[in-house]
Amino acid sequence: MPASERIPPRSVTPADDGLLTVLAKGQLTVRGRVREASNAVLYCAIEYDGVSASCVYKPVAGERPLWDFPDGTLAQREVAAYEISEATGWGLVPPTVLRDGPYGEGMCQLWIETAAGADGDPGLLALVEDEEPGEGWKAIAFAEVGEGRTALLVHADDPRLRRLSVLDAVINNADRKGGHLLPTADGKLYGIDHGVTFNVDDKLRTLLWGWAGEPLTAEAVEVVGRLSQELAEGRPLATRMAELITPAEVAALRARVAALRDTGRHPEPSGEWPAIPWPPV
Repeated sequence: MPASERIPPRSVTPADDGLLTVLAKGQLTVRGRVREASNAVLYCAIEYDGVSASCVYKPVAGERPLWDFPDGTLAQREVAAYEISEATGWGLVPPTVLRDGPYGEGMCQLWIETAAGADGDPGLLALVEDEEPGEGWKAIAFAEVGEGRTALLVHADDPRLRRLSVLDAVINNADRKGGHLLPTADGKLYGIDHGVTFNVDDKLRTLLWGWAGEPLTAEAVEVVGRLSQELAEGRPLATRMAELITPAEVAALRARVAALRDTGRHPEPSGEWPAIPWPPV
């Protein structure tokens, strides 16, 4: 068919059936690079069988070595975080697959269009001059704002963020920054950048400490109990995790889920690791 007569591809959204097939099998075309990222992050167009989307492609070859994570494993951890997110039923991580691409194997994830002004969205995070957070907000920590002044960093007392804080505790997220929160125009919230997760050591670093020590919601208790069952040896989720992370990391994942189930509370900072990532946003 001549190019002038070609039917334009149909674009997709996170809710579309078959999106994982598009991400896994589609033709990737690199359009640009996200320069702010510490590893190689490529913005791509993807097309498969008349369906198109925008996505992020992070090749393993572009990962910088880390002292506390095995080399060449960040892409798999991103996929593992998506699989756990899907198992919760909360859909907090954009559709993500592991596939070959122009620069070798890597993670491919649907690009999420955020609501206008959502980067550092004041509806989710704020700095206030009060000693205590106002109604509808949770305190994180005091931060220096220049000229010897401090302000209280707070996050919204938002059920979407609370769910994400539970997911982060499960996957042991070492880097939950404000810039990794993507609210969309339809009211959903996604978390991205899950390469430094699933470590066997407690490395939870997050801005979402506002519920530390508080009881889990009834919804979260049910989700954690279900995850505990689905991570049992031989279950499909456990088998999938074993394909993406090490046996020791799978065991540590089960232990974290069991601890959440048994305590019924949000975790608190251990004191053995910086509790808040830097920079925080």
